[in-house]
Amino acid sequence: MARDSGSGSLGTLVAGAVIGAAGLAWWLLSEAERRQQRSRQERNLRLSRLSGNDEEALDLQADGLRPGREIELQDKVQQLNQAIEDVRRQLEGLTPQS
Repeated sequence: MARDSGSGSLGTLVAGAVIGAAGLAWWLLSEAERRQQRSRQERNLRLSRLSGNDEEALDLQADGLRPGREIELQDKVQQLNQAIEDVRRQLEGLTPQS
């Protein structure tokens, strides 16, 4: 009988360790996902502010990241970068050569 009691305690201990490890793994994954989402939202908020559209920045901050919004912002940033590059080329063409 003492042997059955020892086996039961060992089984309970192992089950508790497995459940504890699973709980810890779930918590770590959820924390990593939350940090990643927060980082993505902050990055999109900065991109929106750089593009000069404060209304979108407030939308991102209030509503969180909406699907397709990140791609939209990236497209706007690429358009702005292209426009800056075009203006730089035009200015270089206007500069007198020594």
